[in-house]
Amino acid sequence: MIRFFRHYVPLNLLLLVMLEALILCGAMYLGVSARFLDSHAIPDDLNPLLPKATTFTLVMLGLMTASGLYDLESRGGIRALLQRLGLSFGLGLVTMSLLFYFFPALLVGRGAFLLAFGLALFGILVSRALFIRWARVGVLKKRALVLGTGSRAAHIEALLARRGPASNTQVVGYLPMGGSHHFVDHARILDTQESLSELATRLQVSEIILAVRDRRGGGMPVQSLLECKLRGINILELSSFFERENGHLQLDSMNASWMILAEGFTQGMLRDTVKRLFDLLVSAAMLAVTLPIMALATLLIKLESPGPVLYRQERVGQGGRSFTILKFRSMCADAEKDGKPRWAGQNDSRVTLVGRFIRRTRIDELPQIFNVFFGEMSFVGPRPERPYFVQDLTQKIPYYGVRHTVKPGITGWAQVRYPYGASDEDAMHKLQYDLYYVKNHSLFLDLMILFQTAQVVLWGKGVR
Repeated sequence: MIRFFRHYVPLNLLLLVMLEALILCGAMYLGVSARFLDSHAIPDDLNPLLPKATTFTLVMLGLMTASGLYDLESRGGIRALLQRLGLSFGLGLVTMSLLFYFFPALLVGRGAFLLAFGLALFGILVSRALFIRWARVGVLKKRALVLGTGSRAAHIEALLARRGPASNTQVVGYLPMGGSHHFVDHARILDTQESLSELATRLQVSEIILAVRDRRGGGMPVQSLLECKLRGINILELSSFFERENGHLQLDSMNASWMILAEGFTQGMLRDTVKRLFDLLVSAAMLAVTLPIMALATLLIKLESPGPVLYRQERVGQGGRSFTILKFRSMCADAEKDGKPRWAGQNDSRVTLVGRFIRRTRIDELPQIFNVFFGEMSFVGPRPERPYFVQDLTQKIPYYGVRHTVKPGITGWAQVRYPYGASDEDAMHKLQYDLYYVKNHSLFLDLMILFQTAQVVLWGKGVR
């Protein structure tokens, strides 16, 4: 894992992006060169090629990211890969055609561009085939030894099994620390009399993960761990492992002292100013693009069912302060006529026909752009909840109030990483992703979330 602005990016993903950037850029040069091969020289009006190749590369990388081609946990196999490639290259053809029309200086000629486009598609297919092969043989994975065989170690085993080839860690074994109950696969428990440093050297371990709950009474081999660390082996707390590997803070492994001492959870005037400027810039651009869509949604909602077009509801924002959120109404006007708040369920009967469509496409969230302009929300942040649920969840879930230390958002890390929440258990899982965002929030992470939000909209993930 490589860490950019406190956000973890898998090394294999970074290498894939760099390789495909070179393929896309190189395809433009090869396509233009092949088109003018007979004339032995590229026309002067096409030089320099670098700005044109860079524009093509950035457009395609952005569309491929939004299409989910850099989501290592994506399921669906070859068919899903080809669908996402088809979508991103189809959108790429349309986008580049529009850019050529509005910015003629980027034009390279129809023949040259189609050659470059075909070469780029072929190159990306080859790179993906190689990447799938790398993933299967475990290239670039960290070899890790886990100290402990209890329930905490079992969480590691379950996570790595669930992620499969997308995981960045290969556990070579579990070393018991005196406990009599083993919750991991017994075949993977190491029975050895070697010292910890000797075992780590023999197994070529680069990382040791601490999965021991009770560390008092001499149960933790402190001197052996220190020796391993001095030999260059990384020693990792369980909370930090889940933060790096899964992009969330595992509540079961967290404690207040770790939160106090860990890097992150920082606020400041500079950070707030940059984020506010980012919110205004993105919201202004979104408003300009989506005004016709919002006008059409207003008309359809008004025609389908009686009641207001906008749905206003009290939500809890930064610092626990309440504000009124704006959404397009997607349910019938008397959805909560008994006055009792309730979660939205799968295929909820209260949702109207137009409401089902605007929920699936996330159009119902667009009026919240005005909440961002008013300073009540940010474009990216934890989703704001209703006071009734906040009061209930704060009593049930530890650290729930931490999510209110930043502004709530239209989209967020939990929204792109976890399906729609409709229960207390879902709220707990989403909180783990919200805590990761509060700890590591940055402009870079906000941009990553925006790209992944486009993927959620395109493929309709987590719709209720």
